[in-house]
Amino acid sequence: MARTIAATGSWKIEIVKRSDAKGFVALPRRWIVKRTLAWISRNRRLMHDFERYATTIAAFVRLAMIRLMLKRLTCISPCS
Repeated sequence: MARTIAATGSWKIEIVKRSDAKGFVALPRRWIVKRTLAWISRNRRLMHDFERYATTIAAFVRLAMIRLMLKRLTCISPCS
């Protein structure tokens, strides 16, 4: 798995600790990851972990994101 990730490009992982402040505190870029995972999980095949190999999952995630981008490119009016 580490070789596959290393082959896809350079990655920078930043661990963001939750603050002890009371109330709402926005964490940097966390919403981007959560929103992307929500878009991916809307695809039925990716709802649960049925696949045996990581390469198969990566291919389906790539297809899901391509489908999302194509849908957005082809929309003339704002689409959800």
